[in-house]
Amino acid sequence: MNIYERALYCFTYGLYVVTARVEDKYNGQIVNVGTQITVEPLRLAICLNKENLTYEYVKKDRTFGMSVLEQETPFSFFGAWGFQSGRKEDKFAKADFRVGQSKVPLLLDHALAVIECKVINEMDVGTHAIFVGEVVYSEVLKEGIPLTYEYYRTVIKGKVPKTAPTYRVGA
Repeated sequence: MNIYERALYCFTYGLYVVTARVEDKYNGQIVNVGTQITVEPLRLAICLNKENLTYEYVKKDRTFGMSVLEQETPFSFFGAWGFQSGRKEDKFAKADFRVGQSKVPLLLDHALAVIECKVINEMDVGTHAIFVGEVVYSEVLKEGIPLTYEYYRTVIKGKVPKTAPTYRVGA
C-alpha cells in the first residue's frame, strides 16, 4: 500500500444499509459512503455502484432508506447485505424491517437510526453514482456507538466487496 492509499484510510466512514424499492420488491446493501450535506433543508448523500440492484431501484423509484449500523453488528450480518446480490437472494426474507412513510423498507436489524430520503439530485462519477436525498423522515431507534469502516476493517476484520468505492485490486 502506498502513502496515498494509507492517507485515504484516515478518512472516517460509517457503515450503513441503504434500502430501496421498486413496486413490491425490496433490496438493500451496505455502503460506507453516506453523509449529511446540509441541515436546512436536511439533505444526505449516498454513493452506489451502478452494477448493484440497489442502484437500479433508487434510480427508478427516486427514494431510499438508510439504517445507521451499531458497532456491535455481528460479522455474520455482512454476508447478506454486503456480499450477496438481491438478484439472487431475497435479503429481506429473514430481516427485521418495516415499510416507511415513503414506502421504502427500513432495516431494523442492528440499526441505531433509520432515515428516509427523496432523491433530489444525482451525479454520475464513473463506476458509481452519488444520490442526494432530502430527508423526509428519521428516527433514533436506540442509543449506541455507530459502526465505522475503521472498526469493520481492523476489529471485525471484514473484507471489501468489489463494487465498494474503497475496493482495491489485490488488497
